[in-house]
Amino acid sequence: MTLYLIIGAALLAIVYGVLTRSFLMKASTGNERMNEIAGAIQEGAKAYLSKQYKTIAVVGVVVTILLFVLFRNAIAPLGFVIGAVLSGIAGYVGMLVSVQANVRTTEASRESLGAGLNIAFKAGAITGMLVAGFALLGLAVFYFILVPGGLATNERDVIDGLVSLSLGASLISVFARLGGGIFTKGADVGGDLVGKIEAGIPEDDPRNPATIADNVGDNVGDCAGMAADLFETYVVTIAATMVLGSILYGSLTQLALYPMAIGAVCIVTSIIGTYFVRLGKGSTNVMGALYKGLIATGVLSVAAIGALTHHMIGFGDVAGTMVASTDMTEGFAGFSGMDLFLCAIVGLIITGLIVMITEYYTGTNYRPVRSVAAASESGHGTNVIAGLAVSMEATAIPALIIVAGIIVTFSLAGLYGIAIAVTAMLGVAGMIVALDAFGPVTDNAGGIAEMAELPPEVRNTTDTLDAVGNTTKAVTKGYAIGSAGLGALVLFAAYYQDILYFSAQEGNALSGVNVDFSLTNPYVIVGLFIGGLLPYLFGAWAMQSVGRAASAIVEEVRRQFKSDPGIMAGTSRPDYARAVDLLTGAAIKEMIKPSLLPILAPIVLYFAIYFIAGTSQALASLGAMLMGVIVTGLFLALSMTAGGGAWDNAKKYIEDGHHGGKGSEAHKASITGDTVGDPYKDTAGPAVNPMIKITNIIALLLLAVIAH
Repeated sequence: MTLYLIIGAALLAIVYGVLTRSFLMKASTGNERMNEIAGAIQEGAKAYLSKQYKTIAVVGVVVTILLFVLFRNAIAPLGFVIGAVLSGIAGYVGMLVSVQANVRTTEASRESLGAGLNIAFKAGAITGMLVAGFALLGLAVFYFILVPGGLATNERDVIDGLVSLSLGASLISVFARLGGGIFTKGADVGGDLVGKIEAGIPEDDPRNPATIADNVGDNVGDCAGMAADLFETYVVTIAATMVLGSILYGSLTQLALYPMAIGAVCIVTSIIGTYFVRLGKGSTNVMGALYKGLIATGVLSVAAIGALTHHMIGFGDVAGTMVASTDMTEGFAGFSGMDLFLCAIVGLIITGLIVMITEYYTGTNYRPVRSVAAASESGHGTNVIAGLAVSMEATAIPALIIVAGIIVTFSLAGLYGIAIAVTAMLGVAGMIVALDAFGPVTDNAGGIAEMAELPPEVRNTTDTLDAVGNTTKAVTKGYAIGSAGLGALVLFAAYYQDILYFSAQEGNALSGVNVDFSLTNPYVIVGLFIGGLLPYLFGAWAMQSVGRAASAIVEEVRRQFKSDPGIMAGTSRPDYARAVDLLTGAAIKEMIKPSLLPILAPIVLYFAIYFIAGTSQALASLGAMLMGVIVTGLFLALSMTAGGGAWDNAKKYIEDGHHGGKGSEAHKASITGDTVGDPYKDTAGPAVNPMIKITNIIALLLLAVIAH
């Protein structure tokens, strides 16, 4: 019955998405020129994602065949396909809703700020609830097939299936994040360098050939990319928590269902929370309106998780009923239902704190962004220096929050307590994705208003929405990174417990293996160093890819300006499709190399150490590599996303009339900073999230293959 209710909650989220989309589609799309621009954006976004998915499908088929050969059953390949297909659908639907809502938001903004907010947030909510609904549905249905359905013949089949499901979601996510990020930032950076700096024309000016590509990129990067990213984080975290519960407490079925049940009740609270998002009478505080929904979701989730915990587990001490499935006490913790409830509350508190800290470092009302804007008066170099300083400073408080959360939850319920805290964080992902998807919709709405030459008051309204959208995008990236770091820690715990599990079993290749994870073991140090360098190498490759894509756009925009002087005169229209096609090819090509790094690195390291020092040292080095990836990846991702957001909003703060306003020397310096920050916050930084987790997932699968 619990499983049926979980599936019902997932279907409720999908029904909400479908019904809300039907409401959205009834809204007016404006005049002919607005529809022409929106149609070009839709066409470009669909063409890009179709080509990207075809490329990913080739990789997916190869991985599916490999899983079938390695595991010699249908469970692992089936899990992988379900995870990959649903992740792809989540990303595509997110893009589709976004490109349909942008022009409707522009038209609604002609009426009022509140009307524009309503359409843009509804679009975000559709994406958010569909992401959460598809993720939970995939987990619950696959678990139903494995356990009640009888496809799994033992506990190990369930674990391998859930890990494979996570791999499918992660593979799509890393490609979507990288490909979409390269596309959007190649267009943004290239278009700005020629349009704003060389030609002196405004952002989203219809004379810029890269303008449509830039708007396409907002959807395939920020919307489709984030949807796939948080879908993957949701699936991976809940699956890892279920795996950890199965390894440690295999005799207690409700600990496998409890994480999914948390996701189910939080879907209901998130749907209710969407109805709290509205502007008060006469208010222009858009961020405050969005926070009403987030706060309502958080408060309702506390009550819902409390009731769920009492119903499923009870608040009393249940340690006496638990028997570790491996008959070992390491990692085992006796705890009560109240302890688990408190762990979930800690997870929700961490979510709120990370949102607040990220807004502080990226919002125009606070010291960090204003310090970058002030530094712009001294020139381009000081702007970059100030932005780098903010990016590094911004890692401190989130890291301390995560450390505190780990200590508190581990003291309450051990490793499983940490996992439940992260599960609660991801439970509200529907509302968080809604806030994120709000960003590209409002960004596109402003672009359409500019290109369609609507009255200045309309652009002022869309600019107000867009400024908030920039903050929500940064905030959700901070949330995604924090949850990814803690989720990867759960995956590492699963890796360690898996070693103990296989070591205690008879008749497998790891029976009786003794792994030394102490820091006196040189192979552990080797693994830490290798793991530590991976996010930096991955980030470098992603940044280089954006640089090459942007250079191609710079050359293309210059060529069009030179070959057709009528473009700048406004008498002829640029070839927008050429820029979109050029970026599509560049992004698909450039995403392959960085995406393969987290897949191949664990395998190469394991076998390199295996041939030098044997199985035990190879497993120790691989485990240490996972911890190195988590630690440096968390800091690098936080630094890049916060710094990029600060650079972006410092530019917007100056454009609002501060430090000389548009066209001033400070403004030119802020454009340089934003050019540096764009690939930081929208390509390399966010892509580190799935990179961390896919490395851990590959290690878990490798362990299972070796043991088989």
